[in-house]
Amino acid sequence: MKRLSILGSTGSIGLSTLDVVASHPEEFVVTALAAGRNIALLKNQIDRFRPRVAAVIDEEHASGLRRLLGPATATAVLYGQEGYREVAAAAGADMVVSAMVGAAGLIPTLEAIEAGSAIALANKETLVMAGHIVVRKAAQKGVNIIPVDSEHSAIFQCLQGHSREDVRRIILTASGGPFLHASADELAAVTPAEALRHPNWAMGRKITIDSATMINKGLEVIEAGWLFGLPATAIDVLIHPRSVVHSLVEYRDGSVIAQLGVPDMRVPIAYALSFPHRLHRTDHALDLTMAGPLEFLKPDLERFPGLRLAYEAAGKGGTMPAVLNGANEIAVEAFLREKIGFSDIVFVVEQVLSRHSVQEEPSIDEILAADRWAREEAGQTIKGMRN
Repeated sequence: MKRLSILGSTGSIGLSTLDVVASHPEEFVVTALAAGRNIALLKNQIDRFRPRVAAVIDEEHASGLRRLLGPATATAVLYGQEGYREVAAAAGADMVVSAMVGAAGLIPTLEAIEAGSAIALANKETLVMAGHIVVRKAAQKGVNIIPVDSEHSAIFQCLQGHSREDVRRIILTASGGPFLHASADELAAVTPAEALRHPNWAMGRKITIDSATMINKGLEVIEAGWLFGLPATAIDVLIHPRSVVHSLVEYRDGSVIAQLGVPDMRVPIAYALSFPHRLHRTDHALDLTMAGPLEFLKPDLERFPGLRLAYEAAGKGGTMPAVLNGANEIAVEAFLREKIGFSDIVFVVEQVLSRHSVQEEPSIDEILAADRWAREEAGQTIKGMRN
């Protein structure tokens, strides 16, 4: 039985992970949970899965969770960065599911690696911001990083049994989001409600907006480079509107191997949790007769310049990807609060990137400082746009 610690248990990936766990009680047990502010949902998760420890964002929410659980609870309730670190390094956990949203997942994931637990990685920002540090630390500790994102899981699966030296390139697929064929004028008028209606996937709010701008695919390019040891020039993106082919690997002999499946995150999550084995599941079978035509298109970098910015940030390296990520998080939050328009998200990111002086081979402290700078710059840029 594999013991799991879950960072981000009340988010989209966390909920799907716990659904997989609940479907296979003979395979998994939950030892620790970490969430943000949703203490009502976390209380229900604690009641069901009985972890030894749980953590929330601050002392106020920890006190509220303790009241909800009552004095008879056997779960220790912690809070803040120290609480998240404790969940990440939970004694006895065989695997830590890193599913916190955004830059907040970086330090807890590093703590989990330091503790020697295998990592099921759904927090792409960990590698986007500090890939050189994370990959090196995982190698030093002998820790396996198993990707959870559907695209990276697909690549990971297509590489099994093959030599990395035989890889010519990898191809990440993207659905194109809800605005694949929208004009520039139509994109400028997009509302948060419209952007949150993804045609294929049920995801959290932030990643859904990132999918609509295609910045998410750019972040995935950077993540893939660290996961699979490839330069950005060997990582291509194709639009595949049906989200049936999750990604592909092209080998040097011209062979292309793809992974197909229904667009449901529980499929790659189940694979990551059970690797190197596969769980027996009958509820996520792909019916190829109903899949429709498998269409592939080149992304339009004029319509979706966020992907171009990500490739440029990957090429410059150092602190630039962390700045890309930090500025984007602030811009997305502003859009969701209707402070800026949809097209303004990428504009804000581009403005911040243009003002950044790259630091090469940055330390964690330098990465976090660059992240803070990017957020402040993005905030000032947005403020200037509103005046």
